[in-house]
Amino acid sequence: MSILFTHAYYLSDDPKEQKIMKPYPPLGLLYVSAYLKSKNLENLVFDTTFTSQEKQLEYILSEQPKIICIYTNLMTKIEVIKLIKILKTESFGFPKIILGGPDVSYNIENYLQSGADFLVIGEGEETTYELCNALLQNKDISTIDGIAYLENNRVLQTESRKKFKELDELPLPNRDAIDMQIYLDTWKQNHGQSSMTISTQRGCPYTCKWCSTAVYGQSYRRRPAHQVAAEMKQLKNKFNPDAIWFVDDVFTVSHKWLLAFKEEVLLQDAVIPFECITRAERLNDEILTVLKEIGCFRIWIGAESGSQKIIDLMDRRVDVNVVKEAIQKTNALGIETGTFIMLGYPGETEKDITETIHYLKEANPTHYTITIAYPIKGTSLYNEIENKITKAPDWETSTDRDIDFERTYSRKFYDYAVSKVVNEVEFYKKKNTNVIQALKHKTKAVLASGLMLLNR
Repeated sequence: MSILFTHAYYLSDDPKEQKIMKPYPPLGLLYVSAYLKSKNLENLVFDTTFTSQEKQLEYILSEQPKIICIYTNLMTKIEVIKLIKILKTESFGFPKIILGGPDVSYNIENYLQSGADFLVIGEGEETTYELCNALLQNKDISTIDGIAYLENNRVLQTESRKKFKELDELPLPNRDAIDMQIYLDTWKQNHGQSSMTISTQRGCPYTCKWCSTAVYGQSYRRRPAHQVAAEMKQLKNKFNPDAIWFVDDVFTVSHKWLLAFKEEVLLQDAVIPFECITRAERLNDEILTVLKEIGCFRIWIGAESGSQKIIDLMDRRVDVNVVKEAIQKTNALGIETGTFIMLGYPGETEKDITETIHYLKEANPTHYTITIAYPIKGTSLYNEIENKITKAPDWETSTDRDIDFERTYSRKFYDYAVSKVVNEVEFYKKKNTNVIQALKHKTKAVLASGLMLLNR
C-alpha cells in the first residue's frame, strides 16, 4: 500500500489516561482516510492508541508505504518528532512524511526542520488528496493550496486552502480502517458503558483568547441534521454504543439546526444517549427540553472562571451568572453538568480564585475539570504574553504546556491553588453527607492555602 495514515498517541505511555480510560479513536485521520478512498486513492490506517511504537514500526516495515501521513497535536508532538527521525532512515526507505493537525500551522519551520517533508495547513481532506496524488504521479506540488515544504532549506508556503462550505460533501469517517471494538470494550470494562464520537460542525464563531482555531478557523459550518442522524443510526446498527460524545465546540450554537436535528433523530429512530459541550447563552428552557428528549445525559458548559474580570480578559463574552444559572437549570432537569476551570490566567489574583470557588459551590456542576493556563502558539493569549515568557524549553522535546510566563504569582502558587479549589468545593459538597471525607478535604484545602501563601 502506497499511503499510510497514523499518529503517535500510545495509551501505554500516558499514566493520566490509564487512570481515566476514556480513549477515543483518531476521528480526524479517519475523515481524511475516507476522503481519499472516496477519490479512489486507497490507503491504510495504523492506529497507535492500544499498541506501541515498536509494533507501529514493524507494521511500517512490512508495508513499506511510499507516503506516511501523521496527525500531530500538542499532546503527541514529541512522539511524532521521534517517529519522524526513525522513519527518515534507510531501513524504512525514506518515505515521504506528511504532517497535519492543529500544531503545525504556527510551527511550520520547526516541523520541517525536524524532518517532515510536507505540512498540511488547515483542513486536511482536499489538500492531502491532491498532495498524495501528485507525489505518487511525480507531478508538480507547488500549485497545491494549503501546504508548506522546504526548498533549498527555505520554507515555501502555498496559498491558503479554501474551507469546505458544504460539509455534506464529506464522506463519513473510515471507521472500518481500525479496530473500533477495542475502544468499545475498553469503555465497557472501565465504565460499564461504551462510547463513540461524532462531529457535526467545523469552526467556532467565538473569540476566546486561549483557544486555537488553527485547523477550522473562526467560522461556523454544519453538517445537515438528516446526515448526522443517519450517521447515528448507522453507528447504532453496527456498533450499538451506549453513548455518543459530540466533539463540537458549541453543540447548541444554532437553535434552528438543533430543532431540525431533533426531528431527524426521532424520525430515523437514531436516538443514542449523548453528551456535548456548549455555551450558557446558547441554552434556554426550550433547548434544554429538546436535548433531554433526544437523549442528552450530560452538558459541559464553559465558564473557565468564576471571576467576571477574568472571563472578560479571556474575551469569553458571557456573564458568569448566566453560566451559573444554566448549570443550575440543567441540573434541575435531571441532566448532568460539567464545567471547565482555568487558573493562572494573566491578571488572576487570589480574589479571583476565591470567586471561582464560590461560583463552583453555587453552580454545583456534576463534574468539573481544572487546568493551569498555558499559551498555545497562534492564539491571542500567546501573542499577549510572548514578551513575558520566562520559560521556553527546547522545542523538539517540549510542548506549549511547558511554556511559562510572568503571572500575578509563581507557577507553583497556582499548582497549590488547584488543590485548594478542588478541596474547598469537595468539602462543600460532602459536609452534610460524609463528615469524615469532608474534614479530609478541608484539611487539604487549609494546607494548600498555606503553601499558596509561601509561594506567592
